[in-house]
Amino acid sequence: MDSLLRENDVTPNKELAIEALNLNYSFGGPLILQNLHLELHKGSRCLLVGANGAGKSTLLTILAGKRMVRDKVNVFGKNAFRDTPSGVTYLGTEWANNPVVRGDVLVSTLLSNMNGDRYVERRDKLLEIMDINPNWRMHLVSDGERRRVQLVLGLIQPWDLLLLDEVTVDLDVLVRSDFHLCDFSQLYRIPFKSPIEGLGDWPTHVAHIKRGAIVALHDFYNDFPELDKMITKSLELRTTNEKDTQSSSPSTAHLRRDMDSPLLKVVEQWLRQDFIELRQLKDGEKKKNQAEQDKVLLGEELPRTNWDGLSDNMKIHGDKYYNYWR
Repeated sequence: MDSLLRENDVTPNKELAIEALNLNYSFGGPLILQNLHLELHKGSRCLLVGANGAGKSTLLTILAGKRMVRDKVNVFGKNAFRDTPSGVTYLGTEWANNPVVRGDVLVSTLLSNMNGDRYVERRDKLLEIMDINPNWRMHLVSDGERRRVQLVLGLIQPWDLLLLDEVTVDLDVLVRSDFHLCDFSQLYRIPFKSPIEGLGDWPTHVAHIKRGAIVALHDFYNDFPELDKMITKSLELRTTNEKDTQSSSPSTAHLRRDMDSPLLKVVEQWLRQDFIELRQLKDGEKKKNQAEQDKVLLGEELPRTNWDGLSDNMKIHGDKYYNYWR
């Protein structure tokens, strides 16, 4: 179980595990990912932080080889979709909603189907960490217990790259803490407002994704000035509060308000600023659309539809959508 338990910190090496260059992706509409650049070396443990709709899940599924893209996306030097390397494990939120795993099936049956008998020691250790009874029936367990079963099934087989998409949100604090103590060389996503206590010494990198692009990738130990500033501010505030406590009553009520993780505070600042910028963009688009509608109502311009946009884009669509009758 040396590959599962954290006995020593993992030191990233020079070989790239993930390489995404100028990545663009859409579902047929506006770009979800645009000019995204991300490089992570083997042994990295990266927190991927971003607001709802920023493109976190889309990026993880692309790295897992579940979506085909034109741009360069390599995992361990191989194309993530066409030549998906072995040892890539992706765990997402959709598994727990699968009606199959909500049926009357034993956990032991699921473990056998995932070759749990081949990795007995690894399986037993995971069952111990996640506190799972193999005799559980999946239709009788809670959402948190079902999520723990998913993690065990996904981690039974050895992996080289682990991609986790909000799979710890249903876990209680104790199980989440034990899970974070495992040795994981992975790209790990945390959703906003999910508990991230205990992660302060876990990541080697923190990536901030905003509107489909990586706007910051910090080395957690060597290049993270925002976190350093927040830690310094927290220490200064705590020192001041302790002096006030010694000089007056020994109340600790004011200390409780300042016990949040510095990393959590940095992430909150990022996402709050993202929210403000997104709201400003939406307000600008709303005013622009309103102005165009006013021109149409006043007869200054003709109404314009999506078909008009397609017909004008001759470079991409040729004359497929061109309106010869207007």
